[in-house]
Amino acid sequence: MLHLRSARPGDENALARICLRTADHGADATGLFADDDIWAAVFVLPYAERHPELAFVVADDADDPVGYIVATSDTDAFEEWFRTDWWPRFAGRWPRPASDDDSRQARTLRYAYSRAAGVEALAASHPAHLHIDLLPAAQGQGWGRRLVERLSAELRSAGVAGLHLVASADNTGAVAFYDRLGLERLVSAPGTQAFGRRLTV
Repeated sequence: MLHLRSARPGDENALARICLRTADHGADATGLFADDDIWAAVFVLPYAERHPELAFVVADDADDPVGYIVATSDTDAFEEWFRTDWWPRFAGRWPRPASDDDSRQARTLRYAYSRAAGVEALAASHPAHLHIDLLPAAQGQGWGRRLVERLSAELRSAGVAGLHLVASADNTGAVAFYDRLGLERLVSAPGTQAFGRRLTV
């Protein structure tokens, strides 16, 4: 039976696998990049390391994660930590792409290299942000809603004013899911759809 628990040390490989298998607008991204590890290094593992108290998983009968939600309560502080502490660990492995490289891998790496405090405008009104991914085994059963509600409760109890997330506009399933949750659509960059939720008055 599936169950919700806090993420813990030792879950990293499972989190990375879930990230990879959902990274292509909700579909499996295996082989899209020269190195599959890029996805998790950008979108899930730094959150689990920096904020283990805000990382929750849906686990199966063997207690192996089949879905997760990870977050930061302070986007600007997190992005600065990502820039100064986390990403430099990977600069030798994944150098900054050439300016004329417009591949999806290059765009993702440029995003990683560009992260810093003050870059995300939504951080002022919605300081927390999250990433959530579920494998098919955990989809369509309400687990995504439970994960978002659990995280929202943790952030609310900590006095965080609001949270946001940014989805690819091409990920129609995710966009529909956030609409069903009642998240507010926010002003978004081309090709994306941002959502937000106020947590405190």
